[in-house]
Amino acid sequence: MQVAIDGPSGAGKSTVSRACAKELGYIYIDTGALYRAVALFGKRNGVTVADGIVPLLPQIKLDVYPGEGGGEQRIVLNGDDVTQAIRDNDISLIASRVSAVPAVREFLLNTQRGLASRSDCIMDGRDIGSVVLPNADVKIYLTATAETRTRRRLLELTQKGDPLAEADGAFDTLLAQINKRDSDDMNREIAPLTQCDDAVLIETDDLDFAGTVAAVAELVRGRK
Repeated sequence: MQVAIDGPSGAGKSTVSRACAKELGYIYIDTGALYRAVALFGKRNGVTVADGIVPLLPQIKLDVYPGEGGGEQRIVLNGDDVTQAIRDNDISLIASRVSAVPAVREFLLNTQRGLASRSDCIMDGRDIGSVVLPNADVKIYLTATAETRTRRRLLELTQKGDPLAEADGAFDTLLAQINKRDSDDMNREIAPLTQCDDAVLIETDDLDFAGTVAAVAELVRGRK
């Protein structure tokens, strides 16, 4: 059973997918984390232009391990656990540019499909239903308005104690970043973010976390 969940940045795809996978007994695969890991490798090696990462791809070895007790999967980059490092806000912005590079997408495509072939899984990203798993049993497009996603991101940063959350104009700064990320993802030439014709739309503006998880899990159970 393959479940593909797509949607824009900040829609809650990862947290919802992880919770649903735990509830259903599925494997959760966070593809965005793989792109973030590539972006982190580029940053660590002084590469700031997306195309500059291509010559470095042969040096990258990625491993993904299930989180203990159904927790967050562990991302290991060349032997270094980078699960937390890839969540920095600047890595998110770099990952958006890196993910638009065809060679990077090709580099990660077989990895993603191989992981999905091992067992029942939920995989989230931006082109899962359209490119990575076009024959997925269930396709979902999870979204919310940019303003809702900004509020959620600001709350997340506040809870982490990130100084950005306390900066003047933090909401507007984050909103501008999310709008840019949406534009970049939707307008890139290779595998742009889009809602597949056969995907079920779930808008989460008026749903809390538990409600969103319940809606996704119910949909998956109904397709078994």
